[in-house]
Amino acid sequence: MRSIWKGAISFGLVNVPVKVYSATQSHDVSLHQVHGEDGGRIRYQRKCEICDEVVAYDDIQKAYDDGDRTVVLTPDDLASLPAERSHEIEVIEFVPADQVDVLRMDKSYFLEPDPKSLKPYSLLRQALEDTDRTAIVRFALRQRTHLAAMRVRGDVLMLQTLLWDDEVRTPDFGVLEEKVSVTKKESDMAAQLVESLSGDFDSAEFTDDYQEQLRQLVDAKLEQGDALDTEATFGGGEGSGDEAEVIDLMEALRRSIDKRKAGSSADDDAKTTTPKKTSATKAPAAKKTATKKAATKKAGGAKKAAAKKAPAKKTG
Repeated sequence: MRSIWKGAISFGLVNVPVKVYSATQSHDVSLHQVHGEDGGRIRYQRKCEICDEVVAYDDIQKAYDDGDRTVVLTPDDLASLPAERSHEIEVIEFVPADQVDVLRMDKSYFLEPDPKSLKPYSLLRQALEDTDRTAIVRFALRQRTHLAAMRVRGDVLMLQTLLWDDEVRTPDFGVLEEKVSVTKKESDMAAQLVESLSGDFDSAEFTDDYQEQLRQLVDAKLEQGDALDTEATFGGGEGSGDEAEVIDLMEALRRSIDKRKAGSSADDDAKTTTPKKTSATKAPAAKKTATKKAATKKAGGAKKAAAKKAPAKKTG
């Protein structure tokens, strides 16, 4: 991984130099735009409205227009801002972990300690774990001041930037003001359906179906070209079928529960009908035991016969 920013965590008089790394990455299949007739790439040009010339990226500046005047802001202008010059991750306060609303969480970053700051880094990490607290921090990155939650993930401290108050919308749905009557039976059946689908979340069990199918489509197109039959590759598509016609809530709940039970029964049947190796492995052992018993019986008979003949002998 490549670090995107360097700074230092500051809490009290303690200063912990760190490097910041993006904690996530995209797995999407990369697509670009082309001309449908000949497959030529579509390119975008940055053209000036005044001189109508194509402008190189290095010659492009940012500006603010108030309607009457335009103020151009150069990279040097932006870099001169005190917040932009600061490379400090300032700890504002330590709050209970459950007070950070997941709705506010935006991007995630890992923090790597400088080798010389490993001890204070570890001390801060342990303090957050022992107190079950999350540090609310403030720092500037990419020409923005960020509010973020700093917490522990395994052995690493990580930042999750938080949206500001004015970036979070307040839902205003008039339909939710209407009173709804829910019967005891409906409530019980809904709880039964929830219970039938209950489990422990394991993200490894889930995959991005769309991206997997898109990759399959790209590979098939590379192999077969325009002759590809998508219906043969993916089937006719999955529809909602008669389930979409279910309007009655009780009937929908009942069908959902029955479907879940049928799926569980099928899984149980599959486990039951799986041939067991124990019977096959026991057969040779049983045969070996029988053979051993027969040999023992034969040896025993021979000993008895020898014992009966012994008294017939006389010693002079």
